[in-house]
Amino acid sequence: MAQEERLADLVSRRKILVTTGAVGAAGLAGCSGSSGGSGSGDGESGDDGSGDGGSGDDGSGDGGSGDDGSGDGGDGEDEEGSADVSPLTADGSSTVYPITSLAGSLWNGNAPADDEEYWGPDQYGIDTDQNMADYWAGLYGFEPSGEEGTPPFFTSIGLNHTGVGLEKLERGQVDIGDASAPVSAEFPDRSEEELEPFTDHVVAVDAQPIVVSREIYDAGVTELTLEDVQGIYQGEITNWSELDGPDREINAVGRAEGSGTDTSFRVNVLGDPDASMDGVDVRQGQNQQVASTIGNTDNSIAYIALAFLEPDGDVPPVALTIEGTTYEYGENLGTLDYPLSRALHTYTWDGTSDKEAAFIRMILSEYGQTMFVEPNNYLPLEEEFRQEQIDALPEPSA
Repeated sequence: MAQEERLADLVSRRKILVTTGAVGAAGLAGCSGSSGGSGSGDGESGDDGSGDGGSGDDGSGDGGSGDDGSGDGGDGEDEEGSADVSPLTADGSSTVYPITSLAGSLWNGNAPADDEEYWGPDQYGIDTDQNMADYWAGLYGFEPSGEEGTPPFFTSIGLNHTGVGLEKLERGQVDIGDASAPVSAEFPDRSEEELEPFTDHVVAVDAQPIVVSREIYDAGVTELTLEDVQGIYQGEITNWSELDGPDREINAVGRAEGSGTDTSFRVNVLGDPDASMDGVDVRQGQNQQVASTIGNTDNSIAYIALAFLEPDGDVPPVALTIEGTTYEYGENLGTLDYPLSRALHTYTWDGTSDKEAAFIRMILSEYGQTMFVEPNNYLPLEEEFRQEQIDALPEPSA
């Protein structure tokens, strides 16, 4: 079945589950539409948009300038009609960040065609002898530099969460807003007309696993039901002994309100993006902080992105049973059949400029899915749906 059909099937199935208090439907809503995800939150990454997609809670790094972090949101040309070579800026979801960060870093590196570790176009059926960024930018008329480490334009990728990134996108401060939930879920009170400028580009799929502290896992809590998780986050289950674990209070970790991960969790687990979560003890702004909390405590539970699991380390995933089916990491948890799966988005504003299209086309290519999506444990898009996302981009000019 084509991925678009499978996503639609999941949405329909979740609508049915919601009526029984189980899994929500909107976590994947809008995956193939033209609107994306947003929300507000408390992340603190690089308002100046500086950085290269390297690590760090402030999103800073060394991969290109961008003094004010502003995005052009236009057609890739400056006022005189020449190609706009100012840095491409992105900010937003810490879930999508590993994809765009790695893509931005390798873009800035502009590896030569004989570098099979980072480029090697022949491996992906691409007939070119150009450097990596030279090739993708060249599809949209940007002049190649021909120099490793000097792309036609640099990228600057900030780390935050969905809400902050999409708010910056709306204000014209960045070119791309990374988001792990659709705008229809993040901005439920906005009309379709208000959401229309958010231009959606789905680049990958993430499963949203449930993780616990290593001591809880080793004590025997290796599987939970959806009802268990609902009970914990709604404040009805407060001690691990109620779930055949040790006599220890549960520390329920949530994401910052307004983050795409938090919105997806509320929708998929509690059935409503505005569902109350009275059982949450602490909230963290980014996946990295959630993983740190799980690793540094002996009584915690959290929801997190696949890229941040440590199955044999301090952030082990538990199996999750939903309506009689048990989903386990390494088997069926990281698949589209897992009801907590969700699309990952890179949004542009009011259309897509040539600069934005070049970068996103690279991520959507077979090369990009192999190099940037799969290494982060996310699911690449299936071929038909991936091609639909590519076809929705502006046509290359070269």
